[in-house]
Amino acid sequence: VVLADGRVVGCDGDREPDLFWALRGSGGGNFGVVTSLVFETVPAPAATAFHLTWPHLHAAAVVDAWQHWAPAAPDEMSASLLLVAPGNPDRPPVVNAFGAMLGAASDTEELLEDFVARAGADPGRAFLRHMRYRDVKRYLAELGDDMAGEDDRLGEGPDEPQGRLHSKSEYFRRPLPREAVEALIENFSEGRVAGESRELDFTPWGGAYNRVPAEATAFAHRDELFLIQHVAVTDPGASAAKTDEARRWPGRSWDLARPWGSGGVYPNWPDPDLEGWTGAYHGGNLHRLVEIKRRYD
Repeated sequence: VVLADGRVVGCDGDREPDLFWALRGSGGGNFGVVTSLVFETVPAPAATAFHLTWPHLHAAAVVDAWQHWAPAAPDEMSASLLLVAPGNPDRPPVVNAFGAMLGAASDTEELLEDFVARAGADPGRAFLRHMRYRDVKRYLAELGDDMAGEDDRLGEGPDEPQGRLHSKSEYFRRPLPREAVEALIENFSEGRVAGESRELDFTPWGGAYNRVPAEATAFAHRDELFLIQHVAVTDPGASAAKTDEARRWPGRSWDLARPWGSGGVYPNWPDPDLEGWTGAYHGGNLHRLVEIKRRYD
């Protein structure tokens, strides 16, 4: 690690242990520049990738089923949920459930059948394939652009300027009540305009994430069920008025779910409007992080 004063130090559990602790999950890259890593590898397992889609009509039922199913799934399963409203308001929003499972296709299919039964609606499209781990990761990386509607997540072509992204996030330790889910879904499709895409991104927590003690690393969010990110993206050439309006949508969406949130947010997603951001990002680790930063600045 190259420190602020130009020194180059090695750190691990025995050398500069406080710096090693702070680098794992504090976000922001404020402790130095990591120039090399040494880590232990493990054999790459085979896995099964999947992607299910539903029309917006079933969004509330799918979200409600997901929040009771995905965070409690076996450790081998990772299933995220992404609602996408394209930048063309004539195109309807789409609900995507996607992810991978370390294991056979038959085991993955059995778990997904349970999820679909909970949702009470068959997906319009379903993809499931057993692959090498590398191929699964490549598939999921390419799937991100496809779920965003190809060119509809604005400014992401290889030669295009980036669109303006506005986001808010929060962790949850309990499922949202059905009325809150329905309010989120209604707000998601209301007032859509050309040149503004929206996303509701649900990420499962639990499992191995929560088996790490909160004090073991600088990342303190170890008692959560899932994470929601509210995202609006505007065309890079959008007017200031349109950009300001798009920025307000994630705030409205976040406010609807806020009463059931834990108060914690993901450290690598900056939120300039967040009050009490230090505690929200770092939990009870803030004082230790401040002291370590003073020592290495």
